[in-house]
Amino acid sequence: MTTGERSSQETSALKSTQEKISELQTLQAEALRGGGEKRIAAQHKKGKLTARERLDLLLDPESFNELDMFVTHRASDFGLDDQKIPGDGVVTGYGKIDGRLVYVFSQDFTVFGGSLSEAHAEKICKVMDLATRNGAPVIGLNDSGGARIQEGVVSLGAYADIFLRNTLASGVVPQISAIMGPCAGGAVYSPAITDFIFMVEETSYMFVTGPNVLKAVTHEDVSFEDLGGARVHNSMSGVAHFASPGEPECLGMIRRLLSYLPSNNVDDPPFVTPQDTANRVIDELNQIIPDNPGKPYDMKEVIHHIVDDGDFFEVQELFAQNIIVGFARLNGRSVGIVAQQPRVLAGVLDINASDKAARFVRFCDCFNVPIITLEDVPGFLPGVGQEHNGIIRHGAKLLYAYCEATVPKITVITRKAYGGAYDVMSSKHIRGDINYAWPTAEIAVMGAEGAVNILFKDEIERADDPEARRKELIAEYNAKFANPYISASRGYIDEIIEPRYTRVKLISALEMLKNKRDTNPPKKHGNLPL
Repeated sequence: MTTGERSSQETSALKSTQEKISELQTLQAEALRGGGEKRIAAQHKKGKLTARERLDLLLDPESFNELDMFVTHRASDFGLDDQKIPGDGVVTGYGKIDGRLVYVFSQDFTVFGGSLSEAHAEKICKVMDLATRNGAPVIGLNDSGGARIQEGVVSLGAYADIFLRNTLASGVVPQISAIMGPCAGGAVYSPAITDFIFMVEETSYMFVTGPNVLKAVTHEDVSFEDLGGARVHNSMSGVAHFASPGEPECLGMIRRLLSYLPSNNVDDPPFVTPQDTANRVIDELNQIIPDNPGKPYDMKEVIHHIVDDGDFFEVQELFAQNIIVGFARLNGRSVGIVAQQPRVLAGVLDINASDKAARFVRFCDCFNVPIITLEDVPGFLPGVGQEHNGIIRHGAKLLYAYCEATVPKITVITRKAYGGAYDVMSSKHIRGDINYAWPTAEIAVMGAEGAVNILFKDEIERADDPEARRKELIAEYNAKFANPYISASRGYIDEIIEPRYTRVKLISALEMLKNKRDTNPPKKHGNLPL
């Protein structure tokens, strides 16, 4: 072969390589267009971002690595042979948030309405498997019309493949769902198994059965928003944990949530170098409890005073507002906070509050987040409705969650701790590690008035002035029981502290407990009273 012939063949080979690269670039560009400019414009008109725009906001810049860009469906019925778009309606891969690895999938409503096919589900399952194996959070951005009807039962089976992985990953890696559009029928159960659900006001909704079917079957006429919108699920059903006015805010909240969480159940939560002072004394707390025990105060003020820089990330803010749950930091360490809110129903425990707190406590225990309990609870809510709807069973969930938890547990009783609710709220008897009380704490079976009416009923009735005698007995009962000293004398309270030193004491206790080791008896799993 002559030198000229070799040169000609090399040029031909080089040209062939460039053609292949050009073909790759063409296919990549096609995948990046999704459903095309018209459908992207329609998405924007609804106030919604595209699947890829969402990932750009969620992840650190230039950190996204896409997987399965060229996957297409394998169906041929109903003309699908001629409708194959690279990616098949979902963008999947991995990237970073604050420099930490996360796995993501983002459904693309511009492609087949984001409907789930067998191939679409396989892409999601792949990143979920990678997340579980590599110990990193998985975040799903849901915007889908549901199962792809053309694929029939194959699509339904594909949903079940996802549900199984959600379940197996539960408690292993954090799972976060953002509802960015419709989520209906069987599609709602994957988000429901995940740890946290974010929704966007006015543009996202969740329901098992849509308004049109309801109208036909039950004759109920309701809008999409009123049936399953963000406000409904954040304030009434408790299905969702966060609501935001727009998608950028929603994605920003996900990033903030992850800043408190470890990547998996083996790691510790990330430590943030504190700007606040560990030994900060808060004089305002000495005046925050009213002299009148029946008068409310705002427990959120207590929380904001105690935590680093007053920064508290509340979870389920609009649901069961008689109890507060959320994340904060104490001297740079992540903590989960559970607290009664005396301003709402006097901070009583009811069905919804028990469910809300139990799930939060179990999440913290799964992921090594210490639990701080701020207690001011007059008991469980009485009433026929509560009893008939299972307050016993629901209250037992919270009791079970606290008993089961092996992370550091620190309790501060600020005022009331009455009846069985005292036991439930991380008392010493259910493995509370450190239990503090303020001097204003009242630890008893019940409030003075109720106790006197039961214990001294006959004596009061025989008295010359029953009302005056009743008041005397209430004063005596309060003097004896409306304080923390009897509990402290038995070791049920480790220390009675001035309120202003609460932050200092909590930080000291957390430092002492940082190497805590506790285990539960070997078993497959417990039987939570669902």
